[in-house]
Amino acid sequence: MGALDEPLTKLVGDRTAKVLADSLKLRTVGDLLHHYPRRYVERGQLTSLDELEVDEHVTVLARIEKVTLIPFRGRKGDRLEVVVTDGRSRLSLVFFNQGWRQKELRAGAQGLFAGKVGVFNRTRQLVSPDYQLLDEDAGSDAAERFAGRLIPVYGASAQMPSWKLSICVETALAKHLGDVGEPLPAELRERHDLIPLPEALELIHRPRGHADRERAQSRLRWDEAFVLQVALAQRRAADSALPAKPRRAREGGLLDAFDARLPFTLTEGQRKVSAEIAADLATDHPMHRLLQGEVGSGKTLVALRAMLAVVDAGGQAVLLAPTEVLAQQHHRSIVEMMGDLAEGGMIGGSDLGTRVVLLTGSMGVAARRQALLDMACGDAGIAIGTHALIEDKVQFQDLGLVVVDEQHRFGVEQRDALRAKGEQPPHLLVMTATPIPRTVAMTVFGDLETSVLDQLPAGRSPISTHVVPALEKPNFLTRAWERVREEVAKGHQAYVVCPRIGDEEPAADPKKKRRRAAEDGFEEVADAGAGSDERRPPLSVVETAGKLVEGPLSGLRVEILHGRLAPEAKDEVMRRFAAGEVDVLVATTVIEVGVNVPNSTAMVIMDADRFGVSQLHQLRGRVGRGSAPGLCLLVSEMPGGSAARARLDAVAGTLDGFELSRIDLEQRREGDVLGQAQSGVKSSLKVLSVLEDEEVILTARTEATRLVAEDPELTAHPELRTALESLLDEDRAAYMEKG
Repeated sequence: MGALDEPLTKLVGDRTAKVLADSLKLRTVGDLLHHYPRRYVERGQLTSLDELEVDEHVTVLARIEKVTLIPFRGRKGDRLEVVVTDGRSRLSLVFFNQGWRQKELRAGAQGLFAGKVGVFNRTRQLVSPDYQLLDEDAGSDAAERFAGRLIPVYGASAQMPSWKLSICVETALAKHLGDVGEPLPAELRERHDLIPLPEALELIHRPRGHADRERAQSRLRWDEAFVLQVALAQRRAADSALPAKPRRAREGGLLDAFDARLPFTLTEGQRKVSAEIAADLATDHPMHRLLQGEVGSGKTLVALRAMLAVVDAGGQAVLLAPTEVLAQQHHRSIVEMMGDLAEGGMIGGSDLGTRVVLLTGSMGVAARRQALLDMACGDAGIAIGTHALIEDKVQFQDLGLVVVDEQHRFGVEQRDALRAKGEQPPHLLVMTATPIPRTVAMTVFGDLETSVLDQLPAGRSPISTHVVPALEKPNFLTRAWERVREEVAKGHQAYVVCPRIGDEEPAADPKKKRRRAAEDGFEEVADAGAGSDERRPPLSVVETAGKLVEGPLSGLRVEILHGRLAPEAKDEVMRRFAAGEVDVLVATTVIEVGVNVPNSTAMVIMDADRFGVSQLHQLRGRVGRGSAPGLCLLVSEMPGGSAARARLDAVAGTLDGFELSRIDLEQRREGDVLGQAQSGVKSSLKVLSVLEDEEVILTARTEATRLVAEDPELTAHPELRTALESLLDEDRAAYMEKG
């Protein structure tokens, strides 16, 4: 065990080590040295107090303005009130029965004060805060420690304020800085003018000025980028070494017959991406490609052509969809596009054709048994389904291609279970319209080969999006329903989307709430607004549909659609809506992806602030799919200036899926880019940003690819191998293996 792997008990003692482990997950000397300051303050540059938020744990640098000891009335004890200022705003510090602190907390003294921001009598305050005075005449050695340097402010906790953590770091630097290894090769550091890692760690914790901080951060960005890129380069090298059957479409085969029947011409983008996929399929190692396409850009058609090429080559292909509604929609549209080519071996079917089967969890026993048989014996060249395709009893004769639609709706383990059904690793094509943050991060890091569809097919119309502030301007909501009636009067149709179904009993249990949210098809975003626990429940499909029928949409043909309807009922509602027999469909996000009704021109999304950027972008892609322009109205009760409204304004301001993914990433962070958490809550990146440091990342990828090609096992780079092992703990290594 290296010195940096030593438990902190040896460095700071059992009690402090337990606090560091429990509150900050810092367990070793290395953890502590790599716990970088969150920000820095300079002596004399006080913290802006008017930016402090209630309930936030803060560390502020301020000057004491006034100290008052107030005895309690009618009982023993007193309250010490200390007012600190930044020169503009004030913050109150309150200590109960601690009058002795008057001796050290004197007007004019400057110090660091840490605690949780509360409010009493409409005044912000810290109750019994920890503090560290910085003035030399206050008898503290902090002033000497911080003299002439930036003062680091660490991500801390109530039990371990920033300056106590700083003392621990100082101890680690003094004792173990000489034990720090050097993961970056010397020639790489020289090429990119990077300081040694021990120097970078000293300067990130003890910068004498901003130039020191920037030099340290520049080096540490490279460490994060390069070690990650080496991990990904090793994975790419391992993938390229895996055997896979080449799958080439045969001349005059199923794909050629399908192309000849298309009633339209492929866009230039579809032809280009199809060529990229065909080239991958023709190789003897597995394809691992992300197909990023705008909503309605024709991703499904490109994926179908890839599946037909695999069938041409004697293999089978599966399309994994996140919901039964989408799986049924894919099955219906693919069968319609293929015609008799989807009836291979059946009476009236084409001699070139194959069988296209559907498998979902709610299918009847007989239909399910037949689908399983068709897949196992190879009669079904294409299988379309939901999670039911992953079950152990599902077998294929020769699985050659796995297509995953809307990859963020599936876990890596689920995709891996499906890929494992091939004798050799099948090719993998992942499709998404708006990447979630983790996908963006992995794409920037170059882990996936990426194809982009940025053209809309001919005949697609633009979509205009507007925010409807329902509380501030209720007449705007009235106008929204008028616009829906106007679209229906023109012969078009509309969607109304709600976050909740509404046919359930109230659930106090948080687990039940989360399960119902998953059934409803949405997960309420975390930044819905301050005091979101006190907000009214999300609007429901059942209640909203009833009010619309009796009110602003009376006389129109209104139906509902949600995830708890029986499969036959869902299919019937979608069939009637597609046939124009329903004017307005009130639904949950079951219509989020894949639903294609060209006559639908308007969508009203209720409580739009409760959805994420990705869902909103996907949802509005259901309108404007024909020759008439689309209209999407985002209804919200959140006030202007809130984070939720800013997100809605961003969605209304652009139709660019990549731009929206960047906005989503800025708000939610990258997530743990090598871990299983895709929510963005935790980031394994400390100084590297996938948005701001793309140039560093791409350069590091080139360097890492070169190094791994020369030394795949990193035999000549033991320190780099150690850094890699530290990054790739057992769980992350298994995760990467699954791809």
